[in-house]
Amino acid sequence: MPDNNPPHIHLLFVHPFPHRSNVNSELLQGVQDLPGVHVCDLYERYPDFYIDVEQEQHELRHTDLLVVQHPFYWYSAPAMFKQWQDMVLEYGFAFGAGGDAMQGKDFMSVITVGQSKASYRPDGHNRHLMSEILTPYECMANHCGMNYLEPLVVYNSHKLVGEELHELTNLYRERLLNYRPGGDGKDE
Repeated sequence: MPDNNPPHIHLLFVHPFPHRSNVNSELLQGVQDLPGVHVCDLYERYPDFYIDVEQEQHELRHTDLLVVQHPFYWYSAPAMFKQWQDMVLEYGFAFGAGGDAMQGKDFMSVITVGQSKASYRPDGHNRHLMSEILTPYECMANHCGMNYLEPLVVYNSHKLVGEELHELTNLYRERLLNYRPGGDGKDE
């Protein structure tokens, strides 16, 4: 008998200036109404950077998929995500002795990038593939016992409008709608 309960998806939205990003705003609007999706806007929730670790860990315990959506800032996430990682994914919770709370959960990045996909090649402007640059996220997931799913990278984000943005929003929506715990993270 199939399980009709939607998976629990915890979406961390990490953008210090969401009003400046039509792309991130539209992507978020495209998925926040999905069954099982809980959105946490970290900058809105913690404008002073004082993270309620107990609350965050409580929410993660009931999560199947952790999605982190953010703009790409200097080859990384905005500072709030690093603060969240350091505080929430602590020893004894996410790794180390007794730290198995994230074990077997899935992790997916949704990243908006201002440059083209071609600029993320060995012969491109950035000299590295995006998969190489995202290695720290994969390492974080692995260290916490999570399954690292294929990221959704939105290139040329400052140029996206109309149909192209709508298609990417639908792709994001479909990825979450088709998500099944323990899957490979690819569209089915």
